[in-house]
Amino acid sequence: MIEYTKIGFLIAFLLSTMTQSSGGANILGVFGTHSPSHVIVHMAVMKALADRGHNITVVTQMKPKLATHENITVIIAPPTEERQRYIKEYMAEVSNEKPSFWETMVKAIVQSSNQLEGQYEFMTHPNVKEIYENPKIKFDLVFLGLMANTYQLGIAAKLKCPVIISWVGIPLPFMDTIVGNVNDPSYVPTVNVALNAGQKTMDFGLRFVNFFKYAIMCVFETVLDYKMNQFYERAFANELEFPNYHEMKRRVSLLFYNYHSASEGPIRPTVPQSIEIGGIQVKEQADPLPKELAKFLDKADEGAIFFSLGTNVNTNTFRPDTVDILYKVLSKLPQRVIWKWEDLKNKPGNASNIFFGNWLPQDDILAHPNTKLFITHAGKGGVAEAQYHGVPMVALPIFGDQQGNAEIMTKSGFGRWLDILTMTEHELEQTIREVLGNPAYRETIGKFSTLYRDRPLTARQSVIYWTEYVLRHQGALHLQSPLIHTKFVARNNLDVYGVVLLVSLLLIVTIKFLFRKILNVAIGYGSQRKAVANKLKNN
Repeated sequence: MIEYTKIGFLIAFLLSTMTQSSGGANILGVFGTHSPSHVIVHMAVMKALADRGHNITVVTQMKPKLATHENITVIIAPPTEERQRYIKEYMAEVSNEKPSFWETMVKAIVQSSNQLEGQYEFMTHPNVKEIYENPKIKFDLVFLGLMANTYQLGIAAKLKCPVIISWVGIPLPFMDTIVGNVNDPSYVPTVNVALNAGQKTMDFGLRFVNFFKYAIMCVFETVLDYKMNQFYERAFANELEFPNYHEMKRRVSLLFYNYHSASEGPIRPTVPQSIEIGGIQVKEQADPLPKELAKFLDKADEGAIFFSLGTNVNTNTFRPDTVDILYKVLSKLPQRVIWKWEDLKNKPGNASNIFFGNWLPQDDILAHPNTKLFITHAGKGGVAEAQYHGVPMVALPIFGDQQGNAEIMTKSGFGRWLDILTMTEHELEQTIREVLGNPAYRETIGKFSTLYRDRPLTARQSVIYWTEYVLRHQGALHLQSPLIHTKFVARNNLDVYGVVLLVSLLLIVTIKFLFRKILNVAIGYGSQRKAVANKLKNN
C-alpha cells in the first residue's frame, strides 16, 4: 500500500511539472543598465521564473553571467563604442575621485541628458525595438529593471501587458511615488542615513540631516520625472490612443526590491504593491567552485579573505599608491586571499597567499566555510550576500550609495569601513586584523544571518508567487494604493485644509461681527438706562 502511495505522489508531481511547463507565461525582461551587478540581481529574478517553467526573453546591454537555461532567451543590444568609452572613463574617474553620493546626484542631474540618452539608445536599438514594434511573441508580462529609465514603461504599453518594476536596493523616493509608499522623513531614513544598532528612531540631529537629504532627493525626483516625460513623448509621440507617461506609471503592477525590512531595518511603511525580495541573487545551495579555486580555498587552514570591489570598478585603473597599499597588506597576512583583478597579465605581485581572478563566483566563495572576511566596496548586492552567509566585512566604498551601505554595516556591528583614497597601510592592516580577530563581528552578523533567512517565503518563492498573482489577475491593479490616483492637491489634502481655513476665518469674522453687535446693543442699553436714571435723579 505504501509503495502505491509513493507511486501516486510521483505521478502527481510529474503531472504538475508537465502542466507547469506547458502553461508557462511569456515574460519579457528589459534590463538596460550598464552595471553588471544590477543585471545579476535582475537575472536572478528571471531564473527563478524560468525554473518554474515560464518562458523568459531578456534584452540587455551585456551577456549575463548566467549558465545557459532552456527557458531563457537572451538578446544583446550592446552600447555604441562611444557610449562604452564614456562609461569606462566615467567609472575610472569616480574610482579615483570617490565622489560622495550627493556629488554623484548633482552630477547626474547636470549630465542627465547624456546619461538618459544612453538608455534611449538601448531602447531604440534594432534588437530591442524589433521586440515591441514587430512582436513575434505575445508577451503576458514585462519586467523593467529600473535605472533612470521609467519612460521605458512605454514598451509595456506597446505590448499591452502588465509591468513589474525590479530594483536592486531599498525603495528610494522616486520609486516610492510610483506605488504610493509612505516616505516620511521624520522616521524613514533616506539614502546614506544610518541608525546605530538597536536604534529605533532618529534623534533631532539625524532627523534634521535626513530632512534635507530627503528634500534633495525630492528635487532630484522632480527633475528626473520631467526628463522621463520628455523621453517618453519623444519615443512614443506618434502612437495613437496611447497612454501618457503619468498614466503608464499608474499602471505598474508591482515593485520588487532587494531588501528585507525585518532584518535590515528600520521597518518601512510600504503598500501591498511593494514586494521584498532581499537576497534574491543568493543561491539557496552553493554551486561547486572551479577546481583550482576550490583547492586554494579548501587548503586555507588559517581562513581566507575574499577581496572584490564589484563589477563596475576596474582595479587596473586605480591609483598605483592605493594598489601598493592593498598588495603590501594582503600579501603579508597569514590568511589566503582571493582577489578580483581584471588584467591577469599585469598583477600587483605574485604572493603565494593570493589567488587572482578576473571573474569570481562571489556568492559561492562567501558560502565556503573557510571564508572569514569579505573586503568589499559595499555595493548592495555584495553586502546582502555577506550578510546571508554571515561573513564580516571591511568596506572600501567608492561612489553612489556605497558609503551609506558601509556606514550602516559598521553601525550594525558587521565590520568596519575605511576611505580607500586616504587610508594608510597601517590603518588597513589594523582594521583587517581587528575584524578577523574580534569574534563580536562574526557573532553579530551570524545573528543577522539567522534573522535574514527566517521568512514565510524565500526571495525566490516571493518572486514566483507574486509574479503569478499578477498574471492570474491581469495586472492585479486592485493592490494599488489610492495615493497614486490622486493629484497633488488631493494627495496633500490642500483643498480640505483650504476649506477648513476658509470656514474658520468666516466663523471668526461672523463671531466678531455678532460680538460687536451684541456689545453695541449692550452699551446702548446701558447708556439708555443710565440716562433714564440721571433724569429721574434730577427730577
